[in-house]
Amino acid sequence: NQFKHPQFKPEDHPHRRFNPLTGDWVLVSPHRAKRPWQGQTERREAGPSESSASLHANPLCPGATRSSGAVNPNYTGTYLFDNDFPALMPDTPAPPPPLLPSADGADADSDCGGGLFRMSQARGRCQVMCYHPRSDVTLARLPKADTEQVIRAWMAALTELAADYDWVQILENRGAVMGCSNPHPHCQIWSTAYLPTEAAKKDSNQLAYAARNGNRPMLVDYVQQELRREERIVFQNEHWVCVVPFWAVWPFETMLLPRRHVLRLTDLNDGEVSGLAEALKCLLTKYDNLFECSFPYSMGFHGAPTGSRLSGESGHWQLHAVFYPPLLRSATVKKFMVGYEMLAEAQRDLTPESAAARLRELPGDRHYAGDLS
Repeated sequence: NQFKHPQFKPEDHPHRRFNPLTGDWVLVSPHRAKRPWQGQTERREAGPSESSASLHANPLCPGATRSSGAVNPNYTGTYLFDNDFPALMPDTPAPPPPLLPSADGADADSDCGGGLFRMSQARGRCQVMCYHPRSDVTLARLPKADTEQVIRAWMAALTELAADYDWVQILENRGAVMGCSNPHPHCQIWSTAYLPTEAAKKDSNQLAYAARNGNRPMLVDYVQQELRREERIVFQNEHWVCVVPFWAVWPFETMLLPRRHVLRLTDLNDGEVSGLAEALKCLLTKYDNLFECSFPYSMGFHGAPTGSRLSGESGHWQLHAVFYPPLLRSATVKKFMVGYEMLAEAQRDLTPESAAARLRELPGDRHYAGDLS
């Protein structure tokens, strides 16, 4: 192991790890796992349930009336609609430019030319996609064919939105602890006419890496290194690799990466779609089996920008999905990003290698709750 040293042991000693995608550092403190305090205990989150009453009460179900008054069609597969309370709107006007200082400095609204009060236009679109008509299923428990249908619905949405928006963010918040207010299986798609902060950082850092390394994409190199080291791999198949990233922040954070160079979801071939469905089901089943609960997380896909960037050079990008789950030691103990994490930099106790080993050993083909009836 390249990190082994007579005086330094990564599984015992505090150290920092660098995230080359974002340019951020994370403090790893593995010795803290031995402390007696185990964190605040939360109420155990139950999995979604189905009954004839809840079927019609849930506003995301087929035929249900949403709070806006809109009525869902009697959909039988996936269903995509515009968010009733969107954070972004497609016709938002641009804010005025910052005022310049007057000659006598009397303009109280001026930023004095220092760029201290900058605003920019935020034009976009927010959508919701239901994965399935039933409220008691999750991606972990959907049949593989249904998961493939979800992936193809993501691809279709990206195809439609890519012409008008520079960034299309497919994301899912799973579980109440992650702010999900409805247990019905669904995701969100936020499209923006600009690159948001995380996307801009990843774009810049991947471009710089490619420039330094013979135009090789960073994450293509990274996958090859992880496959060679075999320290942080959770799952792999013919087309996809799932790892706990070397620079992971959340306790059981993972990243899904294609084995070949792929820019966007829309570039996946049939084999890769099938492989992604298998990888999603395996990873999310492992998550649920870890603490035998409906495992909460925030997840999203990051691929090459779209819109005005479609015709530009994007070869430095590699498609990937990230999963950020908050649970730390059990179904009722979560990781808090407070104090030092908010004021200085991210910090974790469990090493990525230990997290990967725990996830790797769990079954990915058998859900603890059994098959859906």
